[in-house]
Formats: sequence, C-alpha cells, structure tokens
Amino acid sequence: MRGKTAATEGHGCPEAAATHDRPREAEAGSAHRSSGPGRLPAVGERASFSKTITETDVVLYAGLTGDFNPVHVDERAAARGLFRRRVAHGLLTAGLISTVLGTKLPGPGSIYLSQELRFTRPVFIGDTVIATAEVVEVVAEKRRVRLRTVCTNDRGETVLEGEALVMVAEP
Repeated sequence: MRGKTAATEGHGCPEAAATHDRPREAEAGSAHRSSGPGRLPAVGERASFSKTITETDVVLYAGLTGDFNPVHVDERAAARGLFRRRVAHGLLTAGLISTVLGTKLPGPGSIYLSQELRFTRPVFIGDTVIATAEVVEVVAEKRRVRLRTVCTNDRGETVLEGEALVMVAEP
C-alpha cells in the first residue's frame, strides 16, 4: 500500500492522489484565454482535461450512483461479456467533459444546459481519457455557447463524442 500524502490524509484513498491528473490544454497554441468568469469565448477556442481511470474511480462511481452492473464491477462476469473485461461507466467518462466546461471553457459559473452523447468505444480501467471541448457557436445576446465535446483514450481512439450547450455566467 502506498503511503499517505497531504492530498489523501483523512480521505482514505491514496490511489486517487497518486493518479489524479492535472488539467491540460489540448494542443499548443489553442490555450483558453481566461480573463475571468463571465467572458464569452470565441469560436474555435479549445480546452482539455485528462485523467487516468482507476479501479477506485469505478468503485466510487458505482457506490455513488448505485450502478453495480457486473460489466463495471465484476471481473468474472465482465470476462464473459462483450468486451471480455471490466469497463468504466459511460457517464463517468462523460463527467470529465463537465470538468472542462465548469473549470476551463467557458469556466467557473457556467451553467450546463444540455449534452448530447454518443459512446463509440469502451473505456477500460487504466485508460487515460482526454476530454476536449471546442466552441462551435456563441450566441452573445443569450450568453450561450455551443461546444463540440470529444473524449479520446491514450491510444488516440475516440471513446465519446457529442455536443454541449452552456450558459456563461454574467461578468
């Protein structure tokens, strides 16, 4: 067992601290220009967040939501299933998009209005998922932003794609 760190002291989850990934930009030159809450982004702006999905993430998500589908939590049952091993919950992966929208683009104070999702590949425990949002439309008079949302794995495969509508906070 790993030793406790300041990040996990009292939380009982050393794996979470050891595998927590920091937000990162999708690519050089496409950094989100932050000028504080309430700034309307421009079409073409992109931001990303990456996280390695762990056993702890899947178990905690199952406990939080009550989704104990064997494909997520039972190695033996999953081995007989379509993917031959356990997969992460689809909405756990989708939750990484919320991280991008609420912390980076458009950022703090944003209100998630809708999200369309298409799951294109499974996410396995140990996969690193990169969630990316790109602004495709800005409706300034309503302070709404439409974003293309994509999650890819560390092999460059798209695992989820869709579109989000977000209301940007007043400045």
